[in-house]
Amino acid sequence: MTTYLETYRASIETPEKFWLEQAENITWVTKPQTIIDDSAAPIYRWFPDGELNTCYNAVDRHIEAGRGDQTAIIYDSAMLGTRQEISYAELKKDVELFAGALANAGVGKGNRVLIYMPMIPQAHVAMLATARLGAVHSVVFGGFAPAELASRINDCSPTVIVTASGGVEPRRRIEYIPAVEKAMDLSASKPSAVLVFEREGFEHTVEEAEQKAKDTGGAVTWQSADDAMAAAQPHEPVTVKATDPLYILYTSGTTGAPKGVVRDNGGHAVALAWTMKNIYDVGPGEVLWCASDVGWVVGHSYIVYGPLIAGATSVLYEGKPVGTPDAGAFWRVIQDSNAKSLFTAPTALRAIRKADPEASLLADYDTSSLKLLFVAGERLDPETYHWATEKLGVPVIDNWWQTETGWAIAANPRGLEALPLKPGSPSVPSPGYNLQVLDPFGEPVGPGEEGNLAIKLPMPPGNLPTLWGNDDRFISSYLEAFEGYYATGDSGYIDEDGYVFVMGRTDDVINVSGHRLSTGAMEQVLAAHPAVAECAVIGLADQLKGQRPAGYVVLKTGADISEEQLASELIASVRNDIGAVADFKDVKIVEGLPKTRSGKILRKTMRQIADGEDYKVPSTIEDMAVLDDIAKVLKSQ
Repeated sequence: MTTYLETYRASIETPEKFWLEQAENITWVTKPQTIIDDSAAPIYRWFPDGELNTCYNAVDRHIEAGRGDQTAIIYDSAMLGTRQEISYAELKKDVELFAGALANAGVGKGNRVLIYMPMIPQAHVAMLATARLGAVHSVVFGGFAPAELASRINDCSPTVIVTASGGVEPRRRIEYIPAVEKAMDLSASKPSAVLVFEREGFEHTVEEAEQKAKDTGGAVTWQSADDAMAAAQPHEPVTVKATDPLYILYTSGTTGAPKGVVRDNGGHAVALAWTMKNIYDVGPGEVLWCASDVGWVVGHSYIVYGPLIAGATSVLYEGKPVGTPDAGAFWRVIQDSNAKSLFTAPTALRAIRKADPEASLLADYDTSSLKLLFVAGERLDPETYHWATEKLGVPVIDNWWQTETGWAIAANPRGLEALPLKPGSPSVPSPGYNLQVLDPFGEPVGPGEEGNLAIKLPMPPGNLPTLWGNDDRFISSYLEAFEGYYATGDSGYIDEDGYVFVMGRTDDVINVSGHRLSTGAMEQVLAAHPAVAECAVIGLADQLKGQRPAGYVVLKTGADISEEQLASELIASVRNDIGAVADFKDVKIVEGLPKTRSGKILRKTMRQIADGEDYKVPSTIEDMAVLDDIAKVLKSQ
């Protein structure tokens, strides 16, 4: 068996040879002869002369191999109390018909399809059907408000929007149709059609939306997705270049404007095939349950594409870790699906631990199929690590990665070599990632020294080649800080054993329940209030969610408003403009914000004070009294 160290060295020293070998795990229309194109460095392209179709690799080829009856997706809705197993053959039938429906609506190779869907199998169908046509999908998480949805419509200019009647939450139903209507009203770019997968129990209907569009003279056609499929013919896979985009996934930017992360077809397929086998140790016919959402990168990689490219079975769970109906929900799903691996966020484990500290509900279920528990999205705190390890009796393995990378920068490669685990560390750099720790001048530092975590270029296949329609922003956002490196925006260190420790962000992006959100975007909302002179939003440590946003506002002179009223209005504004996903609930009025003499607000210092961490008062501080005043407020939270 090849060791981790041998594999890692091969990937760094001879990357073209290494990734050419991994490309053999994918079915190509035209096999690549050139492995990497560096002619436009620092922008690199993998497998530039290769051709393939990602949907074919995720669906058709398994049927051709005689495994059409194998389960591709287990849909488990704790919200509705239903469960469905969908075979690869059944999935293909729906995907090729919906691809035909999209084609009838004007979608072709290179066009964009925006998908705004809950956790139902039709989300898989919509994504795979788009890929089948050689088109580009952009999935938007259902928790985002219309304004955020509109910004993504404007940026990617979709030909078609695919949505559903709504999503089901434990205490309410979220209507998607009015959200899409409002988002289209707010956006300059208009799709030609909206296809809606209808669900029972929702107030708003496709017929009403279509009639409203006609009454107002709108050019957008609304149609039931089922009706569109009934009128369509099955569509064959369209061949695309390996470098053609598969999807756009928007992530928070430090300016508040979302960044459209691009994922290509070839490098993405090769990377995910490698990770399924070598990191997650899941192969054909085995079950991976990724308890995330298709709207996030983890859902793209390991609910949809990764398991299906590997010929495995993917669990699609519509429910919560607690409350649907209780803290035993995860254990039930493991039992019912026979899951070998579970991939979730530390937030979910903390919620279960809070509701059932002794994991007493675990005894009600047979979870013997579970061999590995993977977590990602935020730092895995040692307390949660030890609790899960003790209660489940399986290795609990942290991962560190980003929307931009598409797969783990650091991980414990369980299918390659099970390395010792260290609490607080996502283990070692994954093969392909030449990860280094740099000082502010871009020079590498020694073992155990904290600095900027950066990846030496070129990054491996599956990472973003650029941002949608904006090479300049890609370079300025990620590649200019340290020449020859991708700056992750995270700080940390690598110890003497080569283990990575990620300590936190170096920008204004915070992590709420595994969701990356821009405090800058929230500050823009707060600053728009007529009573607010200036403001700051910081991420405070939260035992359950990792971080939670808190706002601090200075009132304009003469503003007559109570803190309670202002907080209520600002919370509502953030919910309306950013969405419930921001979980913004804390607002405090303060006399002033601590700043440097150049006017920079000391957000990091504020966060350190609030979290009870040691902090150093910058020598450039403008007014020490202001810092003393706000410190009293911060320490009280």
